[in-house]
Amino acid sequence: MGHWWYRNIVEPGKLPLLLALLSFVLSFLVTRVITRLIRAGKGPFRNVSPGGLHIHHVVPGVVLVIIGGFGAVASGRSGFGALASAVLFGLGAGLVLDEFALILHLDDVYWSEQGRKSVEVVVLTAALVALVLGGFLPFGVNDLSAGERQSRGLVALNMAGNFFLALIALWKGKPRTALFGTVVPFVALIGAIRLARPGSPYAKRFYARRPRARARAGLRAFHHDRRWAAPRRRFENFIGGTPDPERISMRKGPPR
Repeated sequence: MGHWWYRNIVEPGKLPLLLALLSFVLSFLVTRVITRLIRAGKGPFRNVSPGGLHIHHVVPGVVLVIIGGFGAVASGRSGFGALASAVLFGLGAGLVLDEFALILHLDDVYWSEQGRKSVEVVVLTAALVALVLGGFLPFGVNDLSAGERQSRGLVALNMAGNFFLALIALWKGKPRTALFGTVVPFVALIGAIRLARPGSPYAKRFYARRPRARARAGLRAFHHDRRWAAPRRRFENFIGGTPDPERISMRKGPPR
């Protein structure tokens, strides 16, 4: 285990990336716990509102990202400065992306349906960074044996092919399949070979003159959504919290 740690994490210079990923995930999880406690009125935590101005946690997140980013550039790839900068950057990135939907909509949509975008972006970011971190790439590693070089080359080719399949799945209108497919190759393959979802760029391009394929795609999407809508919503509510009912009703508009 010590040899693996040195060859695949320390020697290629991936330790700062590992610390940034861990602090990023920890920052997001802790932030979600605190915000849910504030929302429920439990615990000692309260919103920061000096002078009546509500300070969103994206603000200290931006500050930490700036300090961590410039600190990493100034300190290089090694030493305590690089490790500390990576931790600060990860903490700040977790705070910023937790309010990604707020930045996207320029509105306080944290507890709305639009706020779910923040959770999706955080999961996607963590998955991609973990993919880069787990790739046994030979860059920065000295004195590789023939077996190690071949093994790392196969892993790199597999990652590239898997990422290509994930892009196809995304093209077919399956962002969640593409997301999990970046980590699990079999999932990306399924998303790439199955029918595209109606309204996706792939369907608009290749199903326009194929009414049978378009009808099959619509029927499959209907059955899939009906089967997985409730479990997916429960999972999203577990991670990001349940949206406010009044916000949902506002999106639907006045009754007719």
